[in-house]
Amino acid sequence: PNSKVIIKFLQVMQKHGYIGDLEIVDDHRSGKVVVDLLGRINKCGVISPRFDVCLGDIEQLASDLLPSRQFGHLVLTTPYGIMDHEEARRKHTGGKIVGFFF
Repeated sequence: PNSKVIIKFLQVMQKHGYIGDLEIVDDHRSGKVVVDLLGRINKCGVISPRFDVCLGDIEQLASDLLPSRQFGHLVLTTPYGIMDHEEARRKHTGGKIVGFFF
């Protein structure tokens, strides 16, 4: 199954070099995504329900979910689009948490 949120989540992972090429297969139904794995993903998860995260809580949430400060990313959906927690902090915005990967 394919959705805009899944595509954006995978594009964030691709931007950070965790996965290779993405190929979206349109089968006139729900669609499929073919992902080129590079073997860098240790864990990838979704947070359901999508909790609201304000700017000050991002750091605490990152320390709860990620194994260390050096690596791993939280994916947030913000008014500026879907991005990782570091970009959200740079743009000075909060949002709802979608998931994480490291």
